[in-house]
Amino acid sequence: MDVHTLLLAAPRGFCAGVDRAVLIVEKALEAYGAPVYVRHEIVHNKHVVQSLKDQGAIFVEDETEVPEGAVIVFSAHGSPPEAFENSKRLGHTLIDATCPLVTKVHMEARRYARDGHDIVMIGHEGHQEVIGTTGQAPERIRLVETPEDVDALEYDDPSQVTYITQTTLSMDETASVVERLNARFPGLKQPKSDDICYATQNRQDAVKQLAEKSDLVLVVGSQTSSNSKRLVEVSKDRSVPAYLIDDVTEIDPAWLEGIGTVGLTSGASAPEILVEQVIDHFRDAGTTRVETIMVVDEDVEFSMPSILARKLAEAG
Repeated sequence: MDVHTLLLAAPRGFCAGVDRAVLIVEKALEAYGAPVYVRHEIVHNKHVVQSLKDQGAIFVEDETEVPEGAVIVFSAHGSPPEAFENSKRLGHTLIDATCPLVTKVHMEARRYARDGHDIVMIGHEGHQEVIGTTGQAPERIRLVETPEDVDALEYDDPSQVTYITQTTLSMDETASVVERLNARFPGLKQPKSDDICYATQNRQDAVKQLAEKSDLVLVVGSQTSSNSKRLVEVSKDRSVPAYLIDDVTEIDPAWLEGIGTVGLTSGASAPEILVEQVIDHFRDAGTTRVETIMVVDEDVEFSMPSILARKLAEAG
């Protein structure tokens, strides 16, 4: 292997919302004991999910699969209102691990719907966050992914159209769609604040800098992780080959032939230990230079849900 330099993106890995969600499941297991049920994968990373399973978490796709009176955690991606209603009916102890940035978008959607607006959501069909957000006002929200999708929209009153976005998209991804929306609906109402997750944008900005200095980029993350796959695309958009790997075992030595500098980052749901294992792999193979490319220092933290905080306080 010819790799002499490994460049590390900063920031990378867990965002505040993911860090909080994983901690919520761990603390729920500590406070209530196993099993604790989790609606959908708490985050899109198979290593994180397996670790929590080993601690006693049981993952389900639907809250109605959970026994009456059990403890259930709703995933970071957000859930539609009927899921909360079902859990209430079944007497679950419900702990909501929805990322606060996603919750903000949910509140916006409900407010726009109450005010009689037609809502366009920019996002990926089938993504768990999109399912949760469109569920806030299904009769009012239309999903678009591309500028061409915008062309198919028809509304009686274009002045009452507004838009929201999936938080895990970047400003680069949404720019062309927003431009088309503005062209089609001149009175388009903009969200009061940017719905794009700060962590998504920061990690993509870091990859842009990595790509400028690297011959190849590796992204640690699962195939189910939308933001991880996008990091690969950001590098390829800059004509730098990139690969998504779940862990160090998926590195193909053939990728590294003739490669002098490798850039390394990880998606917002990938634990840092997986990155450390990749770093060790390169050091063991003879890479002598490991440097960090710092783009921004993230210091965002989100608090625990009140129901869990109270339970932990009672337990001392």
